[in-house]
Amino acid sequence: MMLSGKVVVVTGASSGIGAAMVKELSKRGAIPILMARSEDKLGGIAAELAGEHGLYPLDVTSNKQVQDTMASVINRFGRIDVLINNAGYGVFDKLTDASVDEMSEMMNVNYMGTVRCIKAVLPAMLEARSGHIINIASLAGKIGSAKSSGYSATKHAVLGFTNSLRQELMGTGVKLSAINPGPIDTPFFDRADPSGQYIKNIKWFMLKPEKVVGTIIRTIERGTPEVNMPWVAGFGAKFAILFPRIFEKVAYRMLNKK
Repeated sequence: MMLSGKVVVVTGASSGIGAAMVKELSKRGAIPILMARSEDKLGGIAAELAGEHGLYPLDVTSNKQVQDTMASVINRFGRIDVLINNAGYGVFDKLTDASVDEMSEMMNVNYMGTVRCIKAVLPAMLEARSGHIINIASLAGKIGSAKSSGYSATKHAVLGFTNSLRQELMGTGVKLSAINPGPIDTPFFDRADPSGQYIKNIKWFMLKPEKVVGTIIRTIERGTPEVNMPWVAGFGAKFAILFPRIFEKVAYRMLNKK
């Protein structure tokens, strides 16, 4: 898929890779549709875009708001060519210290938010026999680590959902991809790691937002079903599946940096 003239919805567009994504989409001639809870932050990002775009405040935990907002985009632009499910957050805690309400809310945003958005746009894509859905999952959905049980569970759910739905979409003309990045240098960690200790320990390993954005762009253009970032971590995820006990012993010190 070439991006010029394509209507691309990006949730979680007010910061991090979502904000970087809409700027790159605009440069490439696409029509980015910015969605996030904070209208003020969206306005600041939109002010930097030169081309046509849309701005819609959205809380992905609201069934009605998601349905109404996606319908408004389709009514205005006639279609949604690409949906990038990027809205999400994480909180890192030992399970004994974690709040059940917080874990539930993470699942509601990260997983059910993805489900709601896809449910809202998929019928139109199926009718058009065209479209591409990108789910921003995480390597945390493949490799667990201490203090991330709640967050990892949400990303495991996203990946399981993505892999199952991809089978349903075979032959429909609608593509579905998962992007599984490792830690990214974004404001995500302002909430996930307020002490800054985790960032300090893994700073050397963190991905730059522009690298992740470039990978998402290539995934849209090529229709790649799944991408792990960085490649060495993707290799680790495969090793963990094949040799789980060995992997846990070898990787314990490397993974537990929170």
